[in-house]
Amino acid sequence: MTHHLRPPHDSTHLLHRLWVRVIPLLAVIALAGCRPDEGGRVLKLAHALDTSHPVHLAMVHMADRADELSGGRMRIEIHPSGQLGEERELIEMLQIGSIAMTKVSASPLESFVPEMGIFSIPYLFRDQDHLWQVVDGDIGRKLLAAGVDYNLRGLGYYDAGPRSFYTTNTPVRTPNDLAGLKIRVQQSNTSVRMVRVLGGSATPIDWGELYSALQQGVVDGAENNPPSFFLSRHYEVCRYYTLDEHTWVPDVLLISTHVWDDLTLQEREWLQEAADASVTEQRRLWRESTLESLDRVRAAGVEIIRPDKEAFRRAAEPMFEDYRGTPTYELLQAIQEVR
Repeated sequence: MTHHLRPPHDSTHLLHRLWVRVIPLLAVIALAGCRPDEGGRVLKLAHALDTSHPVHLAMVHMADRADELSGGRMRIEIHPSGQLGEERELIEMLQIGSIAMTKVSASPLESFVPEMGIFSIPYLFRDQDHLWQVVDGDIGRKLLAAGVDYNLRGLGYYDAGPRSFYTTNTPVRTPNDLAGLKIRVQQSNTSVRMVRVLGGSATPIDWGELYSALQQGVVDGAENNPPSFFLSRHYEVCRYYTLDEHTWVPDVLLISTHVWDDLTLQEREWLQEAADASVTEQRRLWRESTLESLDRVRAAGVEIIRPDKEAFRRAAEPMFEDYRGTPTYELLQAIQEVR
């Protein structure tokens, strides 16, 4: 199969931006899935999260498991904390094979694999059990494979919890309270529409720039899960956290098809088993981190608001109708029929 690099929407400038970022890195990281010696394999994995984050800890678990399964013949080298770039940049680097693996939210992945935009549609999932039934089943497996033509292969889904709004000065108790507020969203057209349909003004900003944007009033708030709200220290400038739980957007563990296709069958088995083990571990760690994070931000003086979610659900209904008559609407119906 011939693989095509699918540029995101600003395709006119993608190649220039990509090579400006990647060429210096190539001198440092060489090949993403290099063999340091005969019988050995090193896979370079990069992500944008702190080393205390459950995702990073799960990746360490994956690296240990890959080393154990392979008897030391497969090593995963982790570059955390945005050392090699933010999520969008890391996806682009995967596409050309300059790194082997990364973890990204399904929302920015939408610009490269359009099917992933399904996760940013508000109130699509009834609860977390419904989410896992979908992503761990046939629908989820098909979505993991949807990026292969764009040089991106999914290995599994990490828990990223429900996303909710947090704001600096204005408490959000109903959708009407979002009117006039600038809310940071990920680089996702569906996320932008989601905030707009709920009444806010959506502003895409990179994660690494968000703290200062909140502090300086560039935006009035953002939306994310409890561990990210706490570990980012956004609670220091945002005094209100509204648990409206509008979306359940998972993180996706990705590998470059350039690297995957170069692995032997045995190496693929080692890596997939290690990835599966990391998914189990990450979901366990995430449950613990969510409870701890809510306790910590509450103790720091953040007001935790538990609104009437049905009001937000009703406000989001027009977004479903926007997809009627499209393949996305068929996927929406298939997801809603999963019991």
